Amino acid sequence: MTIRVAVVGAAGRMGATVCRAVLDANDLELVAAIDTSADGQPLSFVGDFPDGSPTISGELVAAVQARADVLVDFTVAEAAAKTLRFGAANGIHVVCGTTGIETSGFVAEFAPPDRPNAIICPNFAISAVLMARLAEIAAPYFDNAEIVELHHDQKRDAPSGTALESARRIAQARQLSGAGDFGKDPTDREVLPGARGARAEANVFVHSIRLKGLVAHQEVIFGTLGQSLTIRQDSYDRTSFMPGVLLAIRKIALTPGLTIGLDRLLEA
Repeated sequence: MTIRVAVVGAAGRMGATVCRAVLDANDLELVAAIDTSADGQPLSFVGDFPDGSPTISGELVAAVQARADVLVDFTVAEAAAKTLRFGAANGIHVVCGTTGIETSGFVAEFAPPDRPNAIICPNFAISAVLMARLAEIAAPYFDNAEIVELHHDQKRDAPSGTALESARRIAQARQLSGAGDFGKDPTDREVLPGARGARAEANVFVHSIRLKGLVAHQEVIFGTLGQSLTIRQDSYDRTSFMPGVLLAIRKIALTPGLTIGLDRLLEA
C-alpha cells in the first residue's frame, strides 16, 4: 500500500530534502507540497524536481484536498504547532521534525483512539538517537557533564532540541540510578556573562555554536577523576536525517498517540 505524504515547509532546505526522499521511495507518494513563502510556485522552484511534482500551496488544506495520509513538518515552532492541530482535527498523521515545540500540549490532541497519530522528533539522524542512548548509559558514572551543540548559522533556536533532550535523558538516568544531580559548578565569577553556557537539568551545562558551513553536530562530554568520555555525533548533510524521517512515515500509522523521538520506532 502506497502512503500518501504532504510536506509542510517544502520550500525550506529540510523540506525540499524530504520531498526528494519521498519521491525516491517506491512505497511513498508526494501528493502535496506546502509552504506559505512559495505559494503557487512549481516544486522545481526549490530544486531539481521532475515534471508532475506537486505545485507548492500556501495552505494546509491542500493536504486534505490531496487525501494525504501523513503530514511531514519542518518549519518553525509556531507553524508546526498549527500543523499538529490541523492534522489532529482532520485525521492526518503528523511527523514533525521542528524543534522548540512544547510537546506536552499535544498529548491530549492525539490521545483519543479516533484521532490520528503524531511523532515529534528533535533529531531524525539515527546516529543522534544512539548518541543520546549512550549518554544515558554513561551518565551515572561521572561527576560532571557538558553538552556542546554546533549548527549552521541559519538555525533560529538555541540550544537545539537535541541538546535539551540529551540533557533531559542524562538527568533522568542520574535520578533513576540514585546518583542525583551533578555537583555545583565552582565558577563564581563570569568575566563575560554567559561564558559558562546555559544550565539545563541536573546541572548539565549546554553551549551553542552557530557557524556557516556546519549542519548539525553535538558532543556530550563527561568528566570524573583522572578521565573523561566524549560522545560525538555529526550530520554532514541533510540526507542524514532521511532514513529516520522515512521510518517515521512508514510506522506512524502503527504507533498510537503522541510519540517523542525515534527510540520507540527503532525498538519496534
